Amino acid sequence: MASVRFTVTPTKAEDLPGLSDTSPDLSSRSGARVRFGSRESVNRSDPLSETSGGVTTVATAAGGGAETPEHSSTEQGDGNSKISSVYINNTHGVDDDDFYDRNLALFEEEMDTRPKVSSLLSRLANYTNLTQGAKEHEEAESIGEKKKASKSPQMGTFMGVYLPCLQNIFGVILFLRLTWVVGTAGILQALCIVFICCCCTMLTAISMSAIATNGVVPAGGSYFMISRSLGPEFGGAVGLCFYLGTTFAGALYILGAVEILVVYIAPKAAIFEGEGAAMLNNMRIYGTIFLLLMSLLVFVGVKYVNKLASIFLACVIVSIISIYVGALVSAFKEPHFPVCMLGNRTINSHDVADDQCRKTVMVQMTDTTETNLTAASENSTMGPTLFPTQTPAMMEKTTFLWKHFCQGPELNASCDEYFKANNFTEITGIPGLASGIIAENLWSSYLSKGDVLEKRSLSSSHISHPTSAHHPYVFSDITTSFTLLVGIFFPSVTGIMAGSNRSGDLKDAQRSIPIGTILAILTTSLVYLSNVVLFGACIEGVVLRDKFGDSVKGNLVVGTLAWPSPWVIVIGSFFSTCGAGLQSLTGAPRLLQAIAKDNIIPFLRVFGHGKANGEPTWALLLTALIAELGILIASLDLVAPILTMFFLMCYLFVNLACALQTLLRTPNWRPRFSYYHWTLSFLGMTICLALMFISSWYYAIVAMVIAGMIYKYIEYHGAEKEWGDGIRGLSLSAARYALLRLEEGPPHTKNWRPQVLVLLKLDEDAHVKSPRLLTFASQLKAGKGLTIVGTVVSGNFLQSYGEALAAEQTLKHLMDKERVKGFCQCIVAQKPREGISHMIQSSGLGGMKPNTVVMGWPHAWRQSDDPQTWKTFINTVRVTTAAHLALLVPKNISLFPSNSELCTEGYIDVWWIVHDGGMLMLLPFLLRQHKVWRKCAMRIFTVAQMEDNSIQMKKDLATFLYHLRIEADVEVVEMHDSDISAYTYERTLMMEQRSQMLRQMRLSKSDREREGNPGSSSSRPEAGGATRSQRVRWSFDDAQLVKDRNSMLRLTSIGSDDDDDTDGGERDRAASGGGSSEHHRRVQMTWTKEKTSQYRATHSGCSTPEGFRDMLSIRPDHSNVRRMHTAVKLNEVIVNKSHDARLVLLNMPGPPRNPDGDENYMEFLEVLTEGLERVLLVRGGGSEVITIYS
Repeated sequence: MASVRFTVTPTKAEDLPGLSDTSPDLSSRSGARVRFGSRESVNRSDPLSETSGGVTTVATAAGGGAETPEHSSTEQGDGNSKISSVYINNTHGVDDDDFYDRNLALFEEEMDTRPKVSSLLSRLANYTNLTQGAKEHEEAESIGEKKKASKSPQMGTFMGVYLPCLQNIFGVILFLRLTWVVGTAGILQALCIVFICCCCTMLTAISMSAIATNGVVPAGGSYFMISRSLGPEFGGAVGLCFYLGTTFAGALYILGAVEILVVYIAPKAAIFEGEGAAMLNNMRIYGTIFLLLMSLLVFVGVKYVNKLASIFLACVIVSIISIYVGALVSAFKEPHFPVCMLGNRTINSHDVADDQCRKTVMVQMTDTTETNLTAASENSTMGPTLFPTQTPAMMEKTTFLWKHFCQGPELNASCDEYFKANNFTEITGIPGLASGIIAENLWSSYLSKGDVLEKRSLSSSHISHPTSAHHPYVFSDITTSFTLLVGIFFPSVTGIMAGSNRSGDLKDAQRSIPIGTILAILTTSLVYLSNVVLFGACIEGVVLRDKFGDSVKGNLVVGTLAWPSPWVIVIGSFFSTCGAGLQSLTGAPRLLQAIAKDNIIPFLRVFGHGKANGEPTWALLLTALIAELGILIASLDLVAPILTMFFLMCYLFVNLACALQTLLRTPNWRPRFSYYHWTLSFLGMTICLALMFISSWYYAIVAMVIAGMIYKYIEYHGAEKEWGDGIRGLSLSAARYALLRLEEGPPHTKNWRPQVLVLLKLDEDAHVKSPRLLTFASQLKAGKGLTIVGTVVSGNFLQSYGEALAAEQTLKHLMDKERVKGFCQCIVAQKPREGISHMIQSSGLGGMKPNTVVMGWPHAWRQSDDPQTWKTFINTVRVTTAAHLALLVPKNISLFPSNSELCTEGYIDVWWIVHDGGMLMLLPFLLRQHKVWRKCAMRIFTVAQMEDNSIQMKKDLATFLYHLRIEADVEVVEMHDSDISAYTYERTLMMEQRSQMLRQMRLSKSDREREGNPGSSSSRPEAGGATRSQRVRWSFDDAQLVKDRNSMLRLTSIGSDDDDDTDGGERDRAASGGGSSEHHRRVQMTWTKEKTSQYRATHSGCSTPEGFRDMLSIRPDHSNVRRMHTAVKLNEVIVNKSHDARLVLLNMPGPPRNPDGDENYMEFLEVLTEGLERVLLVRGGGSEVITIYS
């Protein structure tokens, strides 16, 4: 502890903050304020207790070593005592820390979200690796939970990584199939197989080491590394593949143990006698028994499995050592394992019951006769020669093998042609290291199923006589090829993840995992490569190709080379396979439990639970059931390729993760293991992919389909996880590259598609007013292109940020409900029209900007109390026109079909009045891609004037549609010139009168507010109690103009506009505050002279606005009459032709250039669309969006 100098300043006890009278030990004596005079670090290993009433800290002064008590204060409040030190920073109270740390006072308001560096470092120093199956390090622990004292990990590189990797890599294939691989493929190709597989695992280990040293890796192994590097989708898919691989590995080891037991240790224990199907049934029965026993042992306790692991590892090491010793001994003394051959064909030693590898033998007769039988030759195929003699009688007798090739034991029986033409010989099964047999075993000898094992160097009479299954030959039980041998051998190099799986138990995982794993792979690779050479140099080729050792009296082939006895290998391999099976049944359930606890695959959640101590009971049950499927296959050679696929899939994605992180240059990618490169990872990934298709292309496709299905399931139904994975980084890089490419120029007409900005309005409860707008947008998009859903929240951003977040969540929920893939954007603005303008200008990025705006029609705009609804609508139309964006306005959106309401028949009618880029042609085609509109036919109407040739127009339009590849019915509607009707004139007159009235009302209001609020002061009440503005108020909030012409025309005015920028907006802002909260009177009138005079007499105290009396004598503007005439005539034609259409698409006229006519514009659109159920007003963006060229 560093020396600390104290400066003691006497103070009164009452001056200490928070000092209570109930603390006698503090109040009975004068306090002392202690000030640190040194900048040396202070030892705070003993934190203040929250339960003690006072705390005394003993400090040693630099000079004399005297003890100075440090005083603490106790704060009493709310019934709870709180201990706080007034001298040094606490470790239990953040508030106290912030208050008394004068050096950080500038940051004290943000301490809850931005802690001090010292606090952060202290939390990191207390970090410990979590054990397998526990919560991950990034998940917050529950508050107030007492942590159990955990034992710090102490395992080093040798015990924690190297030996577990050795135990997992060495397995059943080494003892049961490696000799067969060498004999079938030859030494050269066998070395190639082993080298490729070992290179694959070495490159994967390099990538894995880089990932494992890039930060702290909790116990979770490859699944944790892949999921955190490639994301939950890839992590879940590959994690389940690795789980299935580990589960089938358990089945493989169990089948290997059963094969050793039934074939080599206790052949008489076989329940079914015979070969082929009988042998498979034995494997199934004994395999199921072994699986039950091992699962029960794992269920009882993993500690027993861990205790047996060292014994199993010792068996593996002793077995391998015995192989090397036996190979060296064979150079001086070859083991006695004779192999019986007929010509160059291998004889099954099980059929040589009398140990006589010959056709006949000489036996002594039991009774004397006049003649003796003497065999001229032991292998002679001629009849016996008789010599009269008086010596003891000897007779030539056929052997046991004779009966297998001839129809009887008689010497003159009919025999097999090949048997008669060739003789029996015996060769040495294990010639030894110095025999030179290696030259013969260099080359491959692939066989088909049912072929006889032959030694090519032996002479044989080539008689084309087919072999029979009842002949005592050694047959090949499977058709072999290079690719098959790769798939069978690869499981013997798996197991490299054992070190990373134990990372929670390692003292220094970032150092131990790379060193231990790479050393283990180097060791096992040397063992495999040397064993390939030793087997080829010591063992006869036909014995190597004899998978079950039938030619050497049923001995395990690798055991024939072992010293001092084949039983060393047999017993050692049996226990090692049992141990490997237990390890697989232990590891696989925990891997499944880790995936289930990540909650990325919903239907696996049940497997995240287990016993009270965390043991995965349900996961163990599922693992046993899947392993049983592998055992029912019952063939080691058929289960091995399944393992190969799943492990190769896992290794492929480990390499992909490393290459991806390296190429993306992610800022967090800083592995301590520096001997990696993206080219090595890419090479390892390529080798994995090649090995998958080399070993079994159909298994590879099945494995990829399974992984793809899991990936898509997690993508659509899994939990959202953000792990900072590389796929997100890749997406960012790809998006950046694509956006930069899109910036190079505008999109070609052929590539144009609507990139939609959907403007939605929220009510007071933050609910979307017109959700069908988003439904229509989804039907238009059919999942393609860009979709941005936006809304505007009125207010100030600093005060309304929470409302903006709530609005964004509402939009996201609606998008999920409608299954719309896109983005949300919420803008906070003082006025909606400004917010919409900002959104249209700023939405999108680079070339991915919206080119089409979808907005709703202002419903009941005439009756609305707020004129901003239709003013905002018209302003948006102007903004989209200025921005050269297309505009879609569905009218009566509530009547549009939902995604579940299919239109079984009907028409989509297009009224092509003016050409604005071809939007009217393209939109029906896009809508009909969706299931809702798919069965609707398309009709196109165009309008011909008097001077147009309607017949030629129809032909040209049909030709145009043919070149566009759009199927539609074509009709040209002729509109004759006609006089303006009285109805049109009167309706225009009422429209203008209404507009004039509203304008006068707004002007009157502005004048009134100026009178009531001169300057900037607010209006004061007069003596009568009413403000001046109330006395002079004269407003009509609702007025009806009724005219009877075949129907009642109801036109209701809009209320006063407080925030109108167009008419008197500046005056409203200058006079804000006067009369803004008054309750408006509602006066209902019919505009006649008598009614006006009566109202004027009744309200004689009210001043009439100037110009209002002239409103009744107004004459309609000629341009407005013409526009109204066009709207009425078009509406009559459209209603007549399309009254039964499912949807009517119509050119949307542009707003007037003069803002004074905005109300008239809305009225024109209403007249144009009257009597139509579903209307889509379309306004093009000014560019061509459809072309006839390919």
